[in-house]
Amino acid sequence: MKRSPTVIVIGAGAAGLTAAKSLLDEGIDVTVLERGSRPGGLWTADDSAAPSPAYGSLHLNTSRGRTEFADFPMPADWPDYPAAATIAGYLQDYADTFGVTPAIRFGAEVTRVERTGEGWSVTVDGLGGGEVLAADAVVVANGHNWCPRWPDPGPPGTFLGTHMHARDFTGAAQFTGKRVMVVGMGNSAMDIAVDASHVAAAPVLLSARHGVHVVPKYLFGKPSDATGARLAALPWRIRQRIAQTMLRLAVGTPQSYGLPVPSQGLFQTHPTISDTIHHRLTHGEIVPRPGIERFSGNTVHFTDGTADEVDTIVWATGYRVSLPFLDRRWTGGDPERMPLYERVFHLEDPTLSFVGLMQSTGAALPVVEAQSKLVAAHLSGRYALPTRAEQQRRVSRRFAAAVDRWGDARPMMRIDFDDYVRALPREIAAGATRARRRGDGPAGGLRDTAAFTVAAAPTPEAVQ
Repeated sequence: MKRSPTVIVIGAGAAGLTAAKSLLDEGIDVTVLERGSRPGGLWTADDSAAPSPAYGSLHLNTSRGRTEFADFPMPADWPDYPAAATIAGYLQDYADTFGVTPAIRFGAEVTRVERTGEGWSVTVDGLGGGEVLAADAVVVANGHNWCPRWPDPGPPGTFLGTHMHARDFTGAAQFTGKRVMVVGMGNSAMDIAVDASHVAAAPVLLSARHGVHVVPKYLFGKPSDATGARLAALPWRIRQRIAQTMLRLAVGTPQSYGLPVPSQGLFQTHPTISDTIHHRLTHGEIVPRPGIERFSGNTVHFTDGTADEVDTIVWATGYRVSLPFLDRRWTGGDPERMPLYERVFHLEDPTLSFVGLMQSTGAALPVVEAQSKLVAAHLSGRYALPTRAEQQRRVSRRFAAAVDRWGDARPMMRIDFDDYVRALPREIAAGATRARRRGDGPAGGLRDTAAFTVAAAPTPEAVQ
């Protein structure tokens, strides 16, 4: 009788929890390693063991119905856009309900993941010292919204005020009586600017080199992403034209509020979801500014020739993918450009898989749930991968399509939410057919590795 594989999942955020749940559903032996003190990942704002970018006013920017796990619907009486603390509780309940919590080792920070002749070795700090664990497969689910991305290089000159990243924002009180500038146009940038505008000493400056589309949380009385979901069956360019027309009729254009023109169309750049930014702009409590040209003491000089005195700059410039426990042989020169089959399986060895290493046009939870079911089906032997050559061809085609749609903004990681969550169940069914033809059974997923050799990870160019 073939034994069940042993699997280590790195991270107990939403991605790690649903990965563990899916593996447990298949009867697979799983251990989850989490450096924090409880499940929830970035939603656990007050976990001192694993600092989170969540701030006091943070709420979902995708609606409840489009964010919930299919296997664990959110209560119908919850608001459409729950608060971060509510989502943290939801994830804790998910872990408890499905028996994931007993499989988690808290206070366990992974420092090294290496391929061995028979599987994987995972070095962990915090389990009463250092420890090396062995596993047949590793699922990386550590998230990619925790390592701050700073401008590199930053503007010339010296700024004598306070620099901080959005990750360090906890609440508006820290800006009381300060002259504040926020750099960025994403959800965090606008949330922070709005919060700061209620306590700052002067109108908050919102600086950006490029614009984005700003979508209110409600359109025509319904959550805006639910409104867009009705168009999901259409090609994205048709969806784009319809959605942009609806948005223009409902709220106007970003430039009508003094914001820069979006650099690309809707569904090509990630829109910012906000009901409050327009209100604060039209009341003069937030003032748009273009990109920064240089610093001089506390003076910020902008590319349009204007200048303002500022005490605090908040760099809401996003996060970079960080996988410090994996060697470059697996990640290549840039983890954001690492090609993965279905954004899940490493092309060189599918026993190394990733859940959540993507940039979605919609909510993350349904995506990581679908990815987790794909991983579990593979490791149980119910699903067989296509040939390595076919995997590379598909990655190449999708990369080219992503470049055409999103340009150089993380094209390897990009997915269309609706297309992707519809496609993965079909992929599992196709892989089940392949498995039956090959006669795979329990642990058959591990036999997929027989066609692979451990080598340097391919670059995006190598799969084109």
